[in-house]
Amino acid sequence: MTFRSRVLPALALATALGACAQDGQLVVDQGVGITSVLTSCPAVGIPDYTGDVTTFRTAGDPIAANLDVSASMTNLRATCDDGSDKVYSEATFEIRARRTDVRGARTVTLPYFVTVLQGGSAVVTKRIGAVTLTFADGEERAQASAKAGSFVDRAAASLPEDIRERITRRRRAGDPEAALDPLANPEVRAAIARTRFEMLVGFQLTEEQLVYNVTR
Repeated sequence: MTFRSRVLPALALATALGACAQDGQLVVDQGVGITSVLTSCPAVGIPDYTGDVTTFRTAGDPIAANLDVSASMTNLRATCDDGSDKVYSEATFEIRARRTDVRGARTVTLPYFVTVLQGGSAVVTKRIGAVTLTFADGEERAQASAKAGSFVDRAAASLPEDIRERITRRRRAGDPEAALDPLANPEVRAAIARTRFEMLVGFQLTEEQLVYNVTR
């Protein structure tokens, strides 16, 4: 699966005001039109097509009349503790579900994944969790909360000193490099990309469920 995600902007090269930077962040503002912030905290998001799941009473018959339970992942929130060599991020979220047959009490367990990506594509870790929803007799809807956490090596999420120096080097008027954007340098961009981590959370879907989400 190719991960495309809606992320909470906790990481990366994000345009921001230098005054908003916190301790430990790299702020680039050297009079050449660059103001960017890098942090060691991963971005957190839900990959496209994985924030919803639908089950059917009869497998292989994905039509409305056969629908059993549908659920959505929502209210994703993230916190990050980057005060040690292991940067810990935690995401909390809610699952809201609806069933078509409201007769009797029922519990439904839905699996979800938490994956850490480096550089937008390399899978560092992946774990599977589960959330259980309880429908009361006669109730159409149910809701539950869940959370997921992950660690990222601070060293891996930090730029090498030589790259930091190239980005933050003060440039004087008339300097041949003064008008050059160091972030446009392929070597610098590649180094930045390697420090970019994402923690992605979504439903662990079957191939059939993923196709349904993509094509519906």
